[in-house]
Amino acid sequence: MNQNIPLAEKLRPKTLDDVLGQEHLTGERGTIRKMMQTNSLNSLIFWGPPGTGKTTLAEIISENSGRKFYKLSAVSSGVKDVRDVIEDAKKQNLFSGKSPILFIDEIHRFNKSQQDSLLHAVEKGWIVLIGATTENPSFEVVSALLSRSQVYILKALTYEKLEELIDIASERYNRDESTSFEITEKEALIQYSGGDARKLINSVELVLNQFKNSEKKEIKNEDVLEVLQETMALYDKNGEQHYDIISAFIKSMRGSDPNGAVYWLARMLAGGEDIKFIARRMLILASEDIGLANPNALVIANNCFQAVNVIGNPEARIILSETAVYLAVSPKSNSTYMAINEALALVKKTGNLPVPLHLRNAPTKLMKDLDYGKEYKYAHSYDGNFVDQAFLPEEIKDVRLYEPGNNATEKKIYEELKKKWNGKY
Repeated sequence: MNQNIPLAEKLRPKTLDDVLGQEHLTGERGTIRKMMQTNSLNSLIFWGPPGTGKTTLAEIISENSGRKFYKLSAVSSGVKDVRDVIEDAKKQNLFSGKSPILFIDEIHRFNKSQQDSLLHAVEKGWIVLIGATTENPSFEVVSALLSRSQVYILKALTYEKLEELIDIASERYNRDESTSFEITEKEALIQYSGGDARKLINSVELVLNQFKNSEKKEIKNEDVLEVLQETMALYDKNGEQHYDIISAFIKSMRGSDPNGAVYWLARMLAGGEDIKFIARRMLILASEDIGLANPNALVIANNCFQAVNVIGNPEARIILSETAVYLAVSPKSNSTYMAINEALALVKKTGNLPVPLHLRNAPTKLMKDLDYGKEYKYAHSYDGNFVDQAFLPEEIKDVRLYEPGNNATEKKIYEELKKKWNGKY
């Protein structure tokens, strides 16, 4: 009866206890479990890698809360679809007294006007919104909608959890098909899945189907590669290749090796890594590791981020490559990165030191009578647009947080600072 149902659908969890790898949300002390126990359901955004259970959790919440469940995909739905669902949800709300759940998959693909169309319904309580995204909601979800939603992070499945899932999938397959396969090597399946549980189960089913009528009972990496027709590097034992490769990419650019940078970039692109994730990491590196040694690096990286949003694959690879090579060959400095870290540590240590009187704003007569702003020297009234005065609280007046890096640009900055501040630098 259920022969045509995909294995992944058969194994879709029906309760929180069945969900794999999200114990911080679904365990005994998990926030989702507590929310369901108290029946206190607000709009949610699930943020996590593909195949970690975002849709499944939304369906479980709907089933357990007794609410009608609407599902839209941001890839194929528009404002009209959203409005149609909202109108139907309003009617449902009148009859049941419970706000229906509207689940939007890949909500980050909705533009601003599409996301704004949800706001009124969320505010009025006509729907409970559950959005799923693989992108950082801070960048991809409009602030008004984000402020009305609770963001929950779903973690990538560990290598051990993926191994466990393969065992669960093969056991269910053997039971349904009256077979006795044993998957003795799992690395190739895990590598091919990219950590996506759904893709992993589909791969198991595809491989086992291929050998169902053969004498083979033991499935190894070579059998998986033969069926999937891929030549791929296998996962390391810890299953952290995604993080290892982005780390190698960043360290290659930081270490001024354009060859390493382009190689690891190619590995990510070949593996289907999100191009916006790659571009965003280069933005961070441009400021953290290059900084004032080449301020244009941040401009180039930002232009790259904007461009890949417009261009997309496969042409985005050219822009990413140009930027990666540029960042790799740029002079390096982490002086501004170290400066803000030192400043934050100092703030934590010294607390809320008072702002010196001469630096305070004085919009009222009382404040002026209290000497707010008195003796402040307006820099533009002096030669070279500079005048020596204190800009730090008295208690830390001699602290130096910015130390210029050893590169051509910051050497000039250093000489200018020494000249202006009479040797204080």
